[in-house]
Amino acid sequence: MHRRCFLKSLAAAPAAGMVHVPFVLPWEAIAQQRGGLAAAEPFKPSDEANSPIGAGKGIFPGRVAWVRDASATSWDGVTGHWWDDASTNQKAVNGMTSRLLQNLTGRTNQRHAWDAVFRSFNDSHKLGISGYRPGERIAIKINCNQDRSPEWGTAASSIGAPAGATRGGGPPRAIPNGLPSPHAVVALVTELIEMAGVRGEDIMIYDATGIRNVGQPIRTRIQANSNPQFQAVKFLVGADYNLGGRMSPTPDMENPIRFSREEVPTGYLPRQVTEAKYMINMALLRPHGMAGVTLTAKNHFGSVHFPNNGGWSPMTLHNSVLRTQPMGSYNALVDLIGHRHLGGKTMLYVLDGLYTAEHNEGSVFRWASFDDHWASSMLMSQDPVAIDSVALDLLRSEPRATQVRGNADNYLHEAAQAAKPPSGAVYNPDGSGTLTSLGVHEHWNDSTARKYSRNLGRKEGIELIAEV
Repeated sequence: MHRRCFLKSLAAAPAAGMVHVPFVLPWEAIAQQRGGLAAAEPFKPSDEANSPIGAGKGIFPGRVAWVRDASATSWDGVTGHWWDDASTNQKAVNGMTSRLLQNLTGRTNQRHAWDAVFRSFNDSHKLGISGYRPGERIAIKINCNQDRSPEWGTAASSIGAPAGATRGGGPPRAIPNGLPSPHAVVALVTELIEMAGVRGEDIMIYDATGIRNVGQPIRTRIQANSNPQFQAVKFLVGADYNLGGRMSPTPDMENPIRFSREEVPTGYLPRQVTEAKYMINMALLRPHGMAGVTLTAKNHFGSVHFPNNGGWSPMTLHNSVLRTQPMGSYNALVDLIGHRHLGGKTMLYVLDGLYTAEHNEGSVFRWASFDDHWASSMLMSQDPVAIDSVALDLLRSEPRATQVRGNADNYLHEAAQAAKPPSGAVYNPDGSGTLTSLGVHEHWNDSTARKYSRNLGRKEGIELIAEV
């Protein structure tokens, strides 16, 4: 099913904050028809709690920082939009971002914290122990899956279509609003420019999928800053929306992604990404109707180009990430995490969970586990497997996150054991050799204590530093 057609089928989906009834999303239904798979049951880990696999990454290996601040999110669910300044407190979000970085690096000074991140990345990549230098570009990948219109927050399915219209005419559909938080993006860019000393012209924010945009609330908030460095920040978007100074991606045919299963075609990345030295993966914290969750790994579905299989579209990868696949199955997300121009150049992983959506095509919802308030959360790590593992534990413990189903952590098992994965796949996405462990995976002891192995004094596993 084409993504645009898929949108039409969700017109009757339950609204955010209303009745949360488990249902099978169209992508999964089609996958079940093709593969004869049973409907996915609610997610249940196949491994015991506090049983880490893989090797932790980062200054403090396996560390994940989590900050929750209910004062950052005050939308009443009716007036205006959640991304309005009246509904999201920029000062609080800035503070959350600062505390995350300090907790992650163990520094109490923001400039020192950023310098530590850059130096840690360069040291681990055998590039010397140096910090950021002017001219070194940083690509920030955000998840604009629901931003598919020239006008932020509308449901137009093509340029020129009326807001809320469906491609085939008919009545307007409900408008999903599971968008990236403009305030979270602004907080990150502000930190980079004002604390890390990064030049604005060295920063690019992107989502390259053809039908996705990086909407005005993000761009206008950044450019509203009187500091000229903010005016120099670049935006790379899908070809449908290269309007108002935004750039379009150019595929770099010299840096292919060779997926580790024969039936998956070779993909390519934007040249603007392969030319960057660093990446920050700023994903969304939310369930996914096809994969179970969409976190930092799946964020790179918005980075791929397939010349003969849809162009700037991840559709050809869908069948290799299904939550209905058995544990021990090949998963294309491992190739994305392990490619030297994606996970290989990522110095920081961030999850935006200020207002989380029900699923990839849904609207934001209040969390029962947070006293019927918004998730109001952000997470940060240098370990891609650890941060997604913590996020999965958070989501599976929320009763209203009903689409966390099936084998949602299969890719985490594969990535943690990438050198010898349960599937037997040979993960070598950029031709530089078989991958080693991409990070550490485990599940916490329980949803109340939220303790991982390093929190319990063990030498390996995840360490969660939480301010909640």
